[in-house]
Amino acid sequence: MNYKLDNTSAQQQKTSTLRALRKLLQLIREERASLFLALIAILANSAFNLLNPYIVGRAIDKYIIHKDYRGVLLSGGLLLLLALGGFFASYFQTRMMGGVGQRMLFKLRNSIFFKLQELPVAFFNQNKAGDLISRVNNDTDKINQFFSQSLMQFIGSIVTMTGAGIFLLLINFKLGVAALGPGLIIFLFTKVTSQWVKRKNAANLKSTGGLSAEIQESLNNFKVIIAFNRRDYFRKRFEEANINNYNSAIGAGIANNVFIPVYGFLASIAQLIVLTVGIYLISIGQFSIGLLVSYLSYATNFYNPLRQLAALWTNFQVAMAGWDRISHILNMESNLPVLRTTGGQSNGSLLEFKNVYFGYPGGTEILHNVNFSLERGKTYALVGPTGGGKTTTASLIARLYDPTKGEILLDGKDIRGYEQDERTNKIGFILQEPFLFTGTVRENILYGNEKFRDYTNEQLEDVIKNANLQSLLSIFENGLDTNIVSGGDSISLGQKQLIAFMRALLRNPDLLILDEATANIDTITEQILEDILSKLPAKTTRVIIAHRLNTIQNADEIFFVNSRELIRAGSFDHAVNMLMQGKRAS
Repeated sequence: MNYKLDNTSAQQQKTSTLRALRKLLQLIREERASLFLALIAILANSAFNLLNPYIVGRAIDKYIIHKDYRGVLLSGGLLLLLALGGFFASYFQTRMMGGVGQRMLFKLRNSIFFKLQELPVAFFNQNKAGDLISRVNNDTDKINQFFSQSLMQFIGSIVTMTGAGIFLLLINFKLGVAALGPGLIIFLFTKVTSQWVKRKNAANLKSTGGLSAEIQESLNNFKVIIAFNRRDYFRKRFEEANINNYNSAIGAGIANNVFIPVYGFLASIAQLIVLTVGIYLISIGQFSIGLLVSYLSYATNFYNPLRQLAALWTNFQVAMAGWDRISHILNMESNLPVLRTTGGQSNGSLLEFKNVYFGYPGGTEILHNVNFSLERGKTYALVGPTGGGKTTTASLIARLYDPTKGEILLDGKDIRGYEQDERTNKIGFILQEPFLFTGTVRENILYGNEKFRDYTNEQLEDVIKNANLQSLLSIFENGLDTNIVSGGDSISLGQKQLIAFMRALLRNPDLLILDEATANIDTITEQILEDILSKLPAKTTRVIIAHRLNTIQNADEIFFVNSRELIRAGSFDHAVNMLMQGKRAS
């Protein structure tokens, strides 16, 4: 399955604005009460604003012209009350929506992170971590800004425009039609340019993700950059990503600001129409001065929100572009589903490959019609030249991938029928480059191990002692409380590997896979590990991938993996000969 996030489907690119908005609103369906109260506040604020022009016009015609100062003062007091009401309604609405936006942001980021945890290794192999970080942080924040700052302004502007338009038509229908004419042009212009604006913002968000990915990759590999003195190479790559981001930001900025001058120009045309026709109607006795002032105010109340909508519409398009990038992740499904299978007939083997084929997406076939079985309690070694398929075979055993054809049986049952927790309890996998989390040694060795989570340090040390792992723990100065920071950079690579050993062995797996697990460990520590491995329960099956030949000498069976095949190598000497021939051939 292709998990490349850059390759959005044509259907996704054509997602309608209304449909995307409906999906977004589903994220805040639990906030309906807060949204309802905020909506009431914005309607009240709009009503207060729409009453102002009527009161001003009435005061001019009824009080100011006739020099009725008491009526002027009453009208002024009423306008003050409306202004205070609008202020409190606006404050209440802003406070309510700020909370809604933050809760939605929290929920959305959780949803993305949980979805990422469900996706297979293939997804992370095909996408850069920096771009994923940008989607979790940057893209979600764009959506939050729209909901917390723009959504209610958006609704309020539409309500104010609608009310002002109704007043314009009721006061004088023909003049109202003329005044609203430029609004129709604005609507058509917005409809024509919206998709273009959305594409420009999507390109900018994508380039921002690419820039984040480039920075993340450079920082992760900074030691290599220094060691090879290749600052120039990464400087050049960063400059290319930065220039691409700059150009896309300029394009998005132009697209986002194109509405403002157009809306402003057409609003001025509308006001000019109202003023010209209104003065003419006054001259023939069909209009009053107060009515013209009210009419101009309502025209302003119609077109000013349009100017606000120009900026708000831009925020909406940015949010939609961010939502497209986020929804692409949320809509993904793992290609490693748990199948509802019944237990098969076990032939005594712990694990069996039956006619297994495998190839990575877009790549060549790695394994072709592979058949073998692993017996309980035995030690197996996988040898072969680099790139021959050893780690791929181990990854299939651990179900990091599924075969493209054939089946893998664990205890006689299709491995796809096991729940993830059940499978990982049965199979331990120690990688060549283990990853550690910021925390302590204790937290790292108990990662994913609920059994000992509530144990005290003393109880856990007893468990470690009973598992013959005390010699590994004693290497760390503060034992279980030794601090690990920045992914394990505070300790050596060999110490990381020791923690990975303890993490895997404490789960007491039926099958233990060691992928070059002793490559970064000194000879003395390696001897300690071999002694620990030799004392594992009799039921534990070991699969060892190693380039050091001494680590496979005591294997019960050796498999040679190369050229899409897995062949039983027979004796140790025969395996060495095959390995040397394979290296010469490669």
